[in-house]
Amino acid sequence: MTDPGLLLKRAVPFAIAIGIWFAPVPAGLTAPAWHLFAVFAAAIVSVLLGAFPLLTAAMLAVGTVVLTGSITPAQAFSGFANTSVLLVVVAFIVAQAVVKSGLGRRISLFMVSHFGGSSLGLAYSIVLTDAAIAPAFPSNTARGGVLFPIVLSVSRGTGSNPDDPEGRRLGGYLMFCAMAGLAVSSALWMTATSANPVGVQIAQKFGLEIGFGSWILASCVPALVAIGMLPLLVAKLFPPRVGATPEAPVTARKELAGMGPMSRDEWITAVTFSVMVSGWVFADALKLNVTSIAFMGFGVLLVAGVLTLDDIAKQGDTLATFLWLAVLFALSGQLNELGFMGYVGERLASQLGGLSWPATYVTLIVLYVGIHYLFVSQTSQVLALFGVFLDVGMRGGVPVPLMAFGLLFASSYFSVITPQGGSQNIIFAVSGYLTQRELYKLGFFTTLAFLAVFLLIGTPWVLFVTG
Repeated sequence: MTDPGLLLKRAVPFAIAIGIWFAPVPAGLTAPAWHLFAVFAAAIVSVLLGAFPLLTAAMLAVGTVVLTGSITPAQAFSGFANTSVLLVVVAFIVAQAVVKSGLGRRISLFMVSHFGGSSLGLAYSIVLTDAAIAPAFPSNTARGGVLFPIVLSVSRGTGSNPDDPEGRRLGGYLMFCAMAGLAVSSALWMTATSANPVGVQIAQKFGLEIGFGSWILASCVPALVAIGMLPLLVAKLFPPRVGATPEAPVTARKELAGMGPMSRDEWITAVTFSVMVSGWVFADALKLNVTSIAFMGFGVLLVAGVLTLDDIAKQGDTLATFLWLAVLFALSGQLNELGFMGYVGERLASQLGGLSWPATYVTLIVLYVGIHYLFVSQTSQVLALFGVFLDVGMRGGVPVPLMAFGLLFASSYFSVITPQGGSQNIIFAVSGYLTQRELYKLGFFTTLAFLAVFLLIGTPWVLFVTG
């Protein structure tokens, strides 16, 4: 017999979809845009309530919008050819080679031997490692592909298993720290994500020139404060239930010695992975496609026998991830193409007339962050709303550098607000260590904390350094 509570949860998103669908279409929007929003909003609400798994919600959503003619099949399924989606999937499979070959275990034992005295030490080592390598990676998805196998191996190396209700907590803690660390380190460096240069180009149209040096000068204080706060905050929100682990470094050193020299598969994986990482780092300079690099590395691992077709056949979670991520990318992109996102931004911003510039600034930043619930891409939101919000802020008297940097930084740290808020999140979200409900909860409170840091500390700092 179906749980009445579950039935009620499932009734809510359907009611939302029907209510929005049959409501009058607002002036300035087309009926397809309005109907697509009705279905998209219902899908997100259903996940937030736990009414349906993300994959189920995505499948129902895409089927509805195609069968009702809101968008064409080609538009609905365009996400299946999206390079970012493919990169996530391939990076996740390649990560399995790092684990299978034993290289991940070796790296994890090395990390545990040096930093494994506490769960907090492990978290800081992961977050700071990401912050250090971030300026060389124009793709935070690629950085996720580098970090995930290490975090997975460290989690398993400490005995944390996603199938154990209590034992999974340390792994869940480390996974979310890594995921959120990617968001805030992308705000620290101008070159850490592709959305940043896009925003910089738009800011130029408003007369603001931003270089690598001026970016790091403006971002360093709030971003480093956020990085320093992150492991402590997540430990409060999601206690790993493991504090001090003084025996872990000793045990790790013994096991590391027992592994002996690196095996053939470890060497092949290490060299392949290193070449992939180097390719990702220099992709822009060499005019290489980061997804193609990932596919080439995947092919090499298959040819060398490090990965087999049987290994791929066991990746059911990866297939599910590919399906729902592709669908949500496509639906979000179509909301933007149909003008819905720009419409929302303009209408929200137009309500701010008469406010003081500090109130206008804070309101715009908060709205800009909150709207990311509707996006599965940082870059798409920057393209859709950054210019609109910057223009409104300028007309409201907000200093241009402050408004621009506030929006640019938010375009990175808000990516952790939902599991689908940035393609880099997906690698960690499907690890099994955290439920969808936990990811949304942790994402909300972490984003709120980041928002507070960048508003309360970042605002006076940016005003100071930009004069």
